[in-house]
Amino acid sequence: MLNPGFPSRRTFLFSTGATLLASTLARRSAFAALADGPAPASRVDADQALQLLVAGNQRFVDGKITHPGRTPDDFKPLAAGQFPIAAIVSCADSRVAPEILFDQGIGDLFIIRVAGNYIDGAGASVKGSIEYAVAELNVPLIMVLGHSQCGAVKAAIKHIHDHDALPGAINVMVNSIKPAVIESQGKPGDPLQNAIEANVHRGVVKLNTLEPVVAPALKSGKLKVVGGTYDLATGKVMMLS
Repeated sequence: MLNPGFPSRRTFLFSTGATLLASTLARRSAFAALADGPAPASRVDADQALQLLVAGNQRFVDGKITHPGRTPDDFKPLAAGQFPIAAIVSCADSRVAPEILFDQGIGDLFIIRVAGNYIDGAGASVKGSIEYAVAELNVPLIMVLGHSQCGAVKAAIKHIHDHDALPGAINVMVNSIKPAVIESQGKPGDPLQNAIEANVHRGVVKLNTLEPVVAPALKSGKLKVVGGTYDLATGKVMMLS
């Protein structure tokens, strides 16, 4: 089950309180000052991290972003250490940029990008990066983020029907996404969007059982895993539950 704390299956975009946002960002500025020391013991929890992402996405949708800076000076405070609030497993699509669509600053997000944002079958480079975020960076939240009009999912749909093979490792990638397409077949609504959501769901399910790092962290309550989809046309991120 995805993100059981949310009442809606499709959409939940809300604004967080200014107090929570201000206090959390102030705490993160203090973290950056500790460049030569260990990660601070007091960090945002999973719910606070998710609220920051949702609030940031709403700012992005409203055209009121607060993190436009991308100069070397923005990187200097975190040159010796990073304290991201969340890990995002997103598609490599050039139109999907988590730092921008969630309006987060330098060092706020640990991002693992792979075409089709799939996890099962993605190999050690993807799973190891996720495990690193949990074991070494202590992120409290992982989000598997799909997006509308995903080309990798489109390819999986097309080549299921065509019964052909794609060249090289592209075929392995598409074959890893095909189970989500099969799982979503016959459901009401748009077949592509259904497959995109099923692909996200499969990623979340995989993380819930991913040993030896992620699953124990989930069971202990130190980590939360959620799934969402990003709409390229509107900029909105819809959480799946």
